[in-house]
Amino acid sequence: MAFFISALLILIGYLLGSIPTGYLTGLHLKGIDVREHGSGSTGATNILRTIGKRAAIFVLTVDLAKAMLAVIMVKLWFFFQWTELIPSEWKPWLVILAAIAAVFGHSKSIFLNFTGGKSVASSLGVLLVLNPIVALGTLGSFLAMLSLSRIVSLSSITGVIAVNILMFGLHQPLPYCLFGLIVGLYVIFRHRTNIIRLVQGTEPRLGQKLQQEGS
Repeated sequence: MAFFISALLILIGYLLGSIPTGYLTGLHLKGIDVREHGSGSTGATNILRTIGKRAAIFVLTVDLAKAMLAVIMVKLWFFFQWTELIPSEWKPWLVILAAIAAVFGHSKSIFLNFTGGKSVASSLGVLLVLNPIVALGTLGSFLAMLSLSRIVSLSSITGVIAVNILMFGLHQPLPYCLFGLIVGLYVIFRHRTNIIRLVQGTEPRLGQKLQQEGS
């Protein structure tokens, strides 16, 4: 029973992460498949470039919320269950597995043939539940770099570095530290083409139109 419940919670986390907010927003507002425009990402940055600010804020908010819900769901299960169906030592790991599933679902949505966004917003959503201090520190580093560079991808990578420094620096539980490391590497992998353009000096800044992909 414990394995079944654990697998179910992880699956629900993935399905929550897979909700294609950006795709549905583009379809509803403009009648377009946002994956065929700009960077091809369904994340808030590409929505900003292809549709507009209000739509981007909406997508960002929902992408944060769905990842937060994936983690809260597991925590609520532990809080409300009447019997100890899941061993206590499993609990922090199950929280992190559901969180990783939600982050993965955002970028590899089952509803979009395993395409999606770059998983930055969903990662921040998870952090807001795991440790708000780490989340705010990460957001602060992201915004600081964005104000200096106006490059979203560079700011996202800066945030990844900040997450890991804060997780280890604040002596967070091992599952949380591993979440920061695993998801951080995954987010960097998702930005691999952006990194190439950063090295080449061709990565577009915030507000610039994108001819080929981006953040």
